[in-house]
Amino acid sequence: MKLKTKLYKEQLQEWPEKGYHIMAQFDEEKVVVYQSYRPEIGNFAFENQYFGGAFSLKRMTWIKPNFLWMMYRNGWGTKVGQEIILAIHLKRSAFERYLNQAVYSGFQNDIYNDIEEWKIAVKNSNIRLQWDPDHDPYGVKLERRAIQIGIRNKEIEQYAKDDILEIEDISEFVSAQHQYVINQQLEKLIVPEEKPFIPSKKSTFNHLKLTDF
Repeated sequence: MKLKTKLYKEQLQEWPEKGYHIMAQFDEEKVVVYQSYRPEIGNFAFENQYFGGAFSLKRMTWIKPNFLWMMYRNGWGTKVGQEIILAIHLKRSAFERYLNQAVYSGFQNDIYNDIEEWKIAVKNSNIRLQWDPDHDPYGVKLERRAIQIGIRNKEIEQYAKDDILEIEDISEFVSAQHQYVINQQLEKLIVPEEKPFIPSKKSTFNHLKLTDF
């Protein structure tokens, strides 16, 4: 596994406790995001290193850069249809492109003049943005917000192949770490190393309502 990992308890001391943050593992070339799929889709993606086969290019797909938030959504890989957990190493330029285009999934009265303007923006955008409460390993809501990004139309075609540097199947890693959660042994829990991601454009930082850290 190429993901960099670190003890959860150690990272907890370094992470912001509240605010809007894109928690992720990244470097100058890539940003890691997560998705969960049924075996038919997940295994194809890992074996072929792109999304194809039963993967639909006609519907929106959602990516999540925050590992623990993904674990909350897929029940640590125990939910039906989400058994295969993928760590997708995206080109950083692609991730930035998504953020620059993102339109909120809900109306924001401090951004749009009225609901109609927002609806038009949603209709014309290929990238959707949503903030949700982040969660701890047990699934308890936190004050910190976690981001998910929806991709569709032309952007999903690029995402499926061109934007990906590598796809890792981390299902076994997730299953092993889940046992520490079940046994309430968080002192042993290891998770991907993450920190707040800062977009290169200040306008995007402001549009996403990100919190300084």
